Amino acid sequence: MSNPTAIIADDEEHLRADLCSKLTRLWPQLQIVAEAVNGLEAEAMILSCRPDVAFLDIKMPGLTGLQVAQRLEGQTRFVFVTAYDQFALEAFEREALDFLVKPVDDERLARTIKRLRGAIEAARPPPVLTQMLQDLLRGVTAPVSAQATPTRLRWLRASTAETTQHIPVQDVHYLQSDDKYTIVRTATGEHVVRMPVAEMMAALDPEQFWQIHRSIVVNMNFVEGTRRDESGRMFVRLKDQKTELPVSRAWVHLFRQM
Repeated sequence: MSNPTAIIADDEEHLRADLCSKLTRLWPQLQIVAEAVNGLEAEAMILSCRPDVAFLDIKMPGLTGLQVAQRLEGQTRFVFVTAYDQFALEAFEREALDFLVKPVDDERLARTIKRLRGAIEAARPPPVLTQMLQDLLRGVTAPVSAQATPTRLRWLRASTAETTQHIPVQDVHYLQSDDKYTIVRTATGEHVVRMPVAEMMAALDPEQFWQIHRSIVVNMNFVEGTRRDESGRMFVRLKDQKTELPVSRAWVHLFRQM
């Protein structure tokens, strides 16, 4: 039996490289035959290479990982790589689909590899995903405003190369955007969550979490008050007595009645 083959699709180069390195170490028999930077490339590579496995990032330009899988369901097994919130992860688990959470940790990847190797060696056909993918596409990609009851985040996942920490949302003092990631500040320090602030805002309680700057969202439960400097700029002062966060002019009106 020839060695199994795979492609990796992710628009972030360092995450593709990290997953490729881990797969090489944990599954040395696997041949990575191609890498894609968007959904359209992934679709073309699956059609041309016919890999046994495709590791697909959920959020990619062109086509999402779910859309690629929906269009190409057949002989390739799909593993979805995601940085989505807990609601979406529960949906993946409910549908019994293989998924990995960014950044991918060795233990979870090893379990996924074990399942994939067993299925490939036993020559079992890939599961029928059509209905599952349709359900996920409706639930994961639908805007929060279109849902009858918006699902609120209960905790955030902050990951390092070795561990994943679950941070209760109520413990978050503020969020600060850092490109595609978010810096989460709690009483215990700073944590990096691999989800943009804009995505988090859609699933946070707007009564509790207020955006006060293009890159800053504050938990009002930890706000003590505001102050203005000599030039009239407003700052939010937190209850820790040492943290002040700038308020952009676009959001100053939120504090006029405080």
